[in-house]
Amino acid sequence: MTGLIPRGLRVGAALAWRFIVVIAALYAVVWLMGYLSAVVIPVSIALLLSALMAPAVAKLVAWRFPRGLATGIVLIAGLAVLGGLLTFVITQFSSGLPQLQQQLNNSLNQIKDWLINGPLHLRQEQIQDFINQAIGFIQNNQSSLTTTALTTAGTIGEILTGFVLTLFVTIFFLAGGDNIYSFLVRGVPARVRRRVDVAGRRGFASLVSYIRATAAVAVVDAVGIGIGLWIVGVPLVIPLATLVFLGAFIPIIGAVLAGGVAVLIALVTKSFIGAVIVLAIVIGVMQLESHILQPLLLGRAVRLHPLAVVLAIATGLVAAGIAGALLAVPLLAVLNAGIRSLLHEHDPDPATVDALHSKAAQPNDAKPDEADAEKDNEKK
Repeated sequence: MTGLIPRGLRVGAALAWRFIVVIAALYAVVWLMGYLSAVVIPVSIALLLSALMAPAVAKLVAWRFPRGLATGIVLIAGLAVLGGLLTFVITQFSSGLPQLQQQLNNSLNQIKDWLINGPLHLRQEQIQDFINQAIGFIQNNQSSLTTTALTTAGTIGEILTGFVLTLFVTIFFLAGGDNIYSFLVRGVPARVRRRVDVAGRRGFASLVSYIRATAAVAVVDAVGIGIGLWIVGVPLVIPLATLVFLGAFIPIIGAVLAGGVAVLIALVTKSFIGAVIVLAIVIGVMQLESHILQPLLLGRAVRLHPLAVVLAIATGLVAAGIAGALLAVPLLAVLNAGIRSLLHEHDPDPATVDALHSKAAQPNDAKPDEADAEKDNEKK
């Protein structure tokens, strides 16, 4: 009976059912990660923070600091820097709020004067009717607005819970990451344990390179938009640039929100023309980031093709929203470095692979084994 079926059809059927099984398994994994997103996302962010802070912890440990103390120092310093930046932004905005309110009133008066005396020739009664309708809309939809506020409050509670979990997991990753990793590797069969160990170390090295490249992109965004705001003459340039820097770590939405704040302030302080100029600057910097900085810097740091970086961000955004866009490229970078390592027939001793400075994650054409061999020769 088998001989009656063409060979091409048999091969196609065999490939088809195996493909379906693989897709079903991937779907199950993605569904499970979505179901446990309240845990998966904080743990993933904690891993990113660990990759950012691990080099500093390692440096302090090399200076004979106990690992627990080094972890505490780096975490406290990181939280202090983040808190200081946020406090600076909030303080600057608060101090400039009276001036902004005055300029907003002036802008509203100018708009009102244009509506009455401009080409539209609206009457005072029409403008007042519009304002009354807006107030009535808010009053009539008070229940839905209240429900939205409660939903937002619940979301804020979830964010705070996730922040606490992220901080807790980050502490353990920094303080005992080596022990946790060794425990996980012991679950791998002994015959491939060494190769998997090396692949995991190289994957984490690629993650460290990704975090550094992301920080470089954030700096370029902040400097570019900050210079543009300074040239236009928009107030609060430094806090706005700081806001852009912080927002650049959140793909798409962070840059959009930070740029939107800059455009609104320009609209209040520099009229419509100034807002359009600032909007053009923000769009230009965002295009530079999306099409040049992220593909080239991130692709070069994690040895990924620029097209793969762009597609990974787009796929992550479609599949899991902002969290997916944030985690897609790091996940792809880790998988790329790990798979490249696993495909090599001969791997070095895991103890010789520096997970924080491995040349396997650097932008060169050397294979991982050759890179580590070069490192060993340099040491000799």
